[in-house]
Amino acid sequence: MQVRPLAERMRPATLDEYRGQGHLLSKGASLRRALDSGLIPSMIFWGPPGVGKTTLAHLIANHLKRPFYTLSAISSGVKDVREVIQKVENSGMFQQSGAILFIDEIHRFSKAQQDSLLGAVEKGTVTLIGATTENPSFEVISALLSRCQVYTLNDHTKSSLTEILVNAIEKDDVLKKKRINLQEKDLLLALSGGDARKLLNVFEIVIGTFGDQREISIDNEVVRKNAQQSVAKYDKTGEQHYDIISAFIKSIRGSDPNAAVYWLARMVEGGEDPKFIARRLIISASEDIGLANPNAILLANNCFQAVENVGWPESRIILSQCAIYLANSPKGNGAYIAINKAQELVRKTGDLGVPLALRNAPTKLMKELGYGVGYKYSHDFPQNFVQQEFLPEEISGTAFFQAGRSIKEQEIKSKTKERWGDKYDQ
Repeated sequence: MQVRPLAERMRPATLDEYRGQGHLLSKGASLRRALDSGLIPSMIFWGPPGVGKTTLAHLIANHLKRPFYTLSAISSGVKDVREVIQKVENSGMFQQSGAILFIDEIHRFSKAQQDSLLGAVEKGTVTLIGATTENPSFEVISALLSRCQVYTLNDHTKSSLTEILVNAIEKDDVLKKKRINLQEKDLLLALSGGDARKLLNVFEIVIGTFGDQREISIDNEVVRKNAQQSVAKYDKTGEQHYDIISAFIKSIRGSDPNAAVYWLARMVEGGEDPKFIARRLIISASEDIGLANPNAILLANNCFQAVENVGWPESRIILSQCAIYLANSPKGNGAYIAINKAQELVRKTGDLGVPLALRNAPTKLMKELGYGVGYKYSHDFPQNFVQQEFLPEEISGTAFFQAGRSIKEQEIKSKTKERWGDKYDQ
């Protein structure tokens, strides 16, 4: 008889056994209040792997005694979604307590697949719980997102991971037959990366190396010797998801094409979503290159479209081309700094009035109030330019764009100086 993996054996059976996410589930927290009331909205759990998104969905259904259906976005389509909705409607369950439909990796659903959920969610035929490791703002269509509450799940803390580990040693039917002396746990926790499932998988690997031995002593050296190779295989599907994409973008920012291609290869070999990589390249093209080379964002956007059209594995070549181009491109973060400064000022000064000269005047009353009076139509002047005030009076003369050292940004600075003199002096 095959024994289930430790992580599966240790799945909590009740909400009280669930560890972590206190900001959602502790007394008085938002999700806990909804659960205690018995009325929950459709929701999306957003967080890294191994923090308990799937487990929490199951526990919510058990806690509320709701019928539970589950689909995986990797293997399910519109037909599967409609079959579940039809089954719920035929049973009449939505007229009573309401069924829960859990969709794992909902970010992998296409627009058409997400559209197929809208009617059922809006009518309350099903309560949707979606799980995603990607930002729902980018991956979930706005119509569906507006009907769901987004709950962010965080990485486990060292404290919660330790509690999960000790609980497994003391309560798992297989482990409690052995006498396990956990002398050190630092490396186990480090290798987990905040992922409880990975922690238990690594721990089970280490325990397995002792065979039938009943007396087991574990320290960092034992973990280092026995877990590294197996951990690398286990991590192939993206354990260091966030760290590796960070290294990739920082290599591009640091103008190192070799390192960029290496980290790209790590993501390709790990099975990373190519659209996720392409999207980050677009962001880098604007944030780290921007006005220093305006063509960068055009190339990055075309890269994203090409990845969508070509598919895997050939799109890895397209991603490589784009990454190398961006890494070798001149760098400038003027646009990034400018919008940050502008937003910061907006938060400080609030909704300042639009100058009367810039306001639209579609009615007689607005014209009588002076809307549009004094506005100078730029095209009526030499070189299509004339100095006039475009900012609210309270912040007149504020400069948001600061030119970097790149040739293009220095050209922009020079042109601004030529037009506006010292008004926007940097």
